[in-house]
Amino acid sequence: MKKARMRVLVICHVATAVVVMLATASWAQDAQRDRANLSEPVLRVASKTPTPKHPLDPALDLARSGLHNIRTTVNDYTCTLVKRERIDGKLMDYEYMFVKVRNRKVVNNQLVAPFSVYMYFLKPNDMKGREVMYVEGRNEDKMVAHEGGTAGKYLPTVWIKPTGVIAMRNQRYPITDLGIENLVSKLIERGELDIAAGRRECEVTFHENAKINGRKCTLLQVKNAQRSENLDFHMAQIFIDDEMNVPIRYVAYDFPAKAGDPLPVIEEYTYLNLKLNVGLTDKDFDHLNQEYNF
Repeated sequence: MKKARMRVLVICHVATAVVVMLATASWAQDAQRDRANLSEPVLRVASKTPTPKHPLDPALDLARSGLHNIRTTVNDYTCTLVKRERIDGKLMDYEYMFVKVRNRKVVNNQLVAPFSVYMYFLKPNDMKGREVMYVEGRNEDKMVAHEGGTAGKYLPTVWIKPTGVIAMRNQRYPITDLGIENLVSKLIERGELDIAAGRRECEVTFHENAKINGRKCTLLQVKNAQRSENLDFHMAQIFIDDEMNVPIRYVAYDFPAKAGDPLPVIEEYTYLNLKLNVGLTDKDFDHLNQEYNF
């Protein structure tokens, strides 16, 4: 993904996207220490460039370049993901999960690798041990899951629809929306809708030298000044890893109740320990794999 060089651009809001993701069993640090790793960015606004034809164009160019990079160079990955979401007005606790993802691949109009996900929950304790798996187009397009914590000792493994009531309990998005490719794709989709609708009233900045867990990133920040219909957030931040050229953190904030109040978090997802192209196979997405507990 190429690095943008510009000061402030006025554009419309980019939408929320993303995914439900997860933390390695070997990654068991205290929640507050993990949160401390998500250090505040050191912001350096890049130099000004000529105004684009449409204010949203530079952000979309960045996203399209990133999506092309992911689709052409990233086959699979593992990561630790820290997730927090607001559900029905309540901000839920942080969740820590380990995830394996195999990206969807099509060759000569033939699906050669279906989109595949395996998740293992580590924290909080009442979720620890929960496992979830989904493989596109298989098992009647259902996901397989078993509960963690104390409940996991008594409840059976179940096959359920990813968008069903049980699967969507305390989740903003289904497992089918998970992953960095889906994140970028949905950002592009919403940005194009905003252009078509003629929306432009938003401030967007690109900043260099932001840091997430010690990794150097470029920060794309979107800020809406006023509430309006179908507006997803007051401010959103997307952190793009400079070396891997993929987004590793997304966070969206709502408008404060009154001026000066902290911005309420709507949703945040941080991909830590991201490892690309690790060589995942069908066995990694087989619920009969003896390494899993389905």
